[in-house]
Amino acid sequence: MSRAFVNEDNAAAQADQPVERQVSTQPNYVTPSGLSQLQDKVVELQTLHAEQLAKGDQADKQRLADLERDLRYFKQRLSSAQVVPAATSTETVQIGSWVTFVDENGTEHRVQLVGEDQADAARGLINWSSPLGRALLGAHRHDEVLWQRPAGNQRIEVMRIEAA
Repeated sequence: MSRAFVNEDNAAAQADQPVERQVSTQPNYVTPSGLSQLQDKVVELQTLHAEQLAKGDQADKQRLADLERDLRYFKQRLSSAQVVPAATSTETVQIGSWVTFVDENGTEHRVQLVGEDQADAARGLINWSSPLGRALLGAHRHDEVLWQRPAGNQRIEVMRIEAA
């Protein structure tokens, strides 16, 4: 058999392998809600994985590989999770705080600083280590902070801080 055919077979097998999910080098700070979400995700993935295994030869091998990759990732995230106490201050922005700020255009925004795996910008859940999260973390009411954005820096003013 030609070496070209052997290499093509190896390349096809490698292409089917899911790319490992990159684990952040940032500390894995999570809110109590974020920890619960991680636990739920691991249970969900374990259930889906068991369902695929139960199919035996009929199992979708690509789906099984994807589930195993995701399980490795979320189990690692769960084991490295550092739960932060619920935000109680209304004077200083903490992980878990809801923050209302005004941008340079006078537009008001409300966000909550959360852990990386809980972040969902569409719902106002912002990763504490994102550029916006870093700008807000530790700020006080009426502080003006610099949000260092890829689209250009912007000054924002913290208007209100709510405990989680």
